[in-house]
Amino acid sequence: MLGCGLATLDVVQTVDRLPAPDEKIVASALLVESGGPAANAASTAAALGIPAVLLSRVGGAMLGQLVAQGLRARGVELVDLGGPDDTPAVSTVLVTAATGERAVVSVNATRQGAGSLRSVPARAGLASDDAPVTPAASARVDAAAAAAITAALDGVTALLVDGHHLDLALSAARAARAVGVPVLLDGGSWKPGLEELLRLVDVAVLSAAFRVPDELARPAVDGHGRPLPACDTDAVAADDALTRVQAWGPTAVAQSHGADAVVVLRRGRRTTVPVPTVTVVDTLGAGDVLHGALLAWLGRHPGSVNGARTAPGGTPISEAVSDGADLLDGLRFAVTAASASCTAAGAHGWLTDAPLTEALRAELRTR
Repeated sequence: MLGCGLATLDVVQTVDRLPAPDEKIVASALLVESGGPAANAASTAAALGIPAVLLSRVGGAMLGQLVAQGLRARGVELVDLGGPDDTPAVSTVLVTAATGERAVVSVNATRQGAGSLRSVPARAGLASDDAPVTPAASARVDAAAAAAITAALDGVTALLVDGHHLDLALSAARAARAVGVPVLLDGGSWKPGLEELLRLVDVAVLSAAFRVPDELARPAVDGHGRPLPACDTDAVAADDALTRVQAWGPTAVAQSHGADAVVVLRRGRRTTVPVPTVTVVDTLGAGDVLHGALLAWLGRHPGSVNGARTAPGGTPISEAVSDGADLLDGLRFAVTAASASCTAAGAHGWLTDAPLTEALRAELRTR
């Protein structure tokens, strides 16, 4: 599997409560590790026994070396298109001990080309996917990066993009679509230029907080160049993100809602996937596990996806994956894995539970 997107260095501290303005509090635990949406999804796929590669910009500076080391330790191969002096994004995470809820402040991929990150003002409570991102939809990667992307896709049966490093994501998604590899979007939040990427996405899984900017006009054609029908007038306000995202091109769009059921919209029809009840220790990274587990599932069923594409560049993915019960099976597996990850501390604590990871591997093999 190939993940394309953000890798970060996460500084995670466990607290009894969030501090008030100008207040200092003492954390009960500290964890420093690599993270990021695409990176955590790739780590999940690797933990489930699926070879995983991450395409990102990490850089060769000291912090980047820590991120690369963490990815290798979790079995993820890193294709790093950052420069030798570049520094990865850093996320500061506060986890509330009693509830497992987290607050995240992050400087993300705020510069999409090569070179070190510029600084942006941090805002308390800013979610990790919500830091400003410079649009790069019109940018094209250079020849060396394009070659690296092509090489990274060799033998890959599913691609995940998270909207960060948008120029890399666009190039990877175009290349994947040309050879019939399904493209999955981790939609944590709207990012400038995401509408162009959505035209290349087969399945989009959105966070509960995901919103399409009101100023964006609905496209006249979908990602395959086909005229779009009128919007589903039965859609309620809560499902607006689903219908609006599907209008940009994906055949299937799902939206998670924490402990509540995942809502799935496929060709105007809506269904839900229930979330198992667990004792929550920490919700950090649960969404990334959801996406990584679904990526692993998609990668195990490439025949039903690729079989619908008879020529490069164009035809939709198969009904069996994008609009049938099989995708729901994949989502059921993904929410099971995501829920299980919440029973351990940290985004990767669940990976050390050998019986749990082996049980999930076995379940994936049977689906």
